[in-house]
Amino acid sequence: MPYTPEEARLLAMPDDDYMNDEQLAFFRDRLLEEKAQVEEHLREVRAAMASHERDSDELDQAAFEEELRLQLRQADRETRLLANIEAALRRIDADDYGYCAETGEPIGLPRLLLRPTAKLCLEAKERQEQRENHYRKTRGEG
Repeated sequence: MPYTPEEARLLAMPDDDYMNDEQLAFFRDRLLEEKAQVEEHLREVRAAMASHERDSDELDQAAFEEELRLQLRQADRETRLLANIEAALRRIDADDYGYCAETGEPIGLPRLLLRPTAKLCLEAKERQEQRENHYRKTRGEG
């Protein structure tokens, strides 16, 4: 995925400028924009659920219930995403944004551009996933 000119400018900054005011402002804006989009979609889902008429025929009702099930799963994912966005914004306010919660090392701009809510560097995230996979296997879930 090619970078926007603004993203390319951030990536071109020297390593010792990591998480400078311009970078923090960029990620705050990106997170706030994503938060607004998620909140709008959740409002749309709630409105769609509230507006459905319950007295339709069985086939319509079954189709609606299937669509509702899918929308609720999506809304659940988006609700978790919203919490992650809010946590990332709090990390910006606390000057912790962009640094791995496990190692304290920089997460890196390329990873943050792909996932602005990231709180682990790539190496720590891989270790976490390995632990989760091992746990699932030892419990017979994998």
